[in-house]
Parts: sequence; structure tokens; C-alpha cells
Amino acid sequence: MDAQVGRVLTALAALAGLPMPAGGEGTSLLPQLKDPAAVRERPAITTHNRSNHAVRSEHWRYIRYADGSEEFYDLRTDPREWTNLVSRVAHAGELARHRGWLPARDVPLAPGSAHRVLTYVAGTGQATWEGESFPAHGPIRMR
Repeated sequence: MDAQVGRVLTALAALAGLPMPAGGEGTSLLPQLKDPAAVRERPAITTHNRSNHAVRSEHWRYIRYADGSEEFYDLRTDPREWTNLVSRVAHAGELARHRGWLPARDVPLAPGSAHRVLTYVAGTGQATWEGESFPAHGPIRMR
């Protein structure tokens, strides 16, 4: 189960006075539902396809892509995410903290979903989308 979905289910079960659903995981979002200003203990972590992860804390957004490239934004001063701070030494500590939230390993893809996954072939400079290969840094040709 997706961790963010698990957090929503946990919160809904708590609101309804029900026990946590089987297979439920994650920290409940109930405190934020009751008070949007409540402090969060953890950032939100999202994953798109395999090895593309984002970490969103109160003031920062960190993204690491499957090809190893990274983005890091201070949302207080750059809410539209135009200035990538990943190479700026002044933010190295905050960047390291956000890198620390990334999943230690990727879980297998859901059955039947592999054909919709953008895959980078290590060391070749090639990527695959829906069975079609192309340069990893080139455009994806949509059919």
C-alpha cells in the first residue's frame, strides 16, 4: 500500500472510531485534519514510477530522478520552483537532511504497470518508455 494512502486510511479510520485497516501503515494525518497548522513530524514523500522520488517538508522540496539528477527548492523564496539550489553550498545541510528521507530501496512495480514506466538503462545513455528506446536526455515521443 502506498504510504501516503496508508496515512489517509489511518486518519479516516481514527475519525470513524474504527481500528486501523489491515495492511495500513504510516503516520495518521488526523492531527493535520483537525488543525492544518499542526506540526508534522515527517515530510511528505512521493514516488513516480521507479526511482523518481520527491521529499516535501514545510519549507523545502527535494527531487531525485531515476537518472540521478536532483532538484532542491526553498519554497519560502521560490514557490514556483524556478531556482534549483542543489549545487549551492549554503544549503548543503538542509539538502543532506532531505536526501536522508529518500526510500532506502525501491519496491517492485505493481503487476501490469511496467509498460507505463520510464526506465533508464545504466551506462548506455538510453531510456525506454512503453517498449521504445530513445536517448535518456531527449524528448519522450508520445503516440
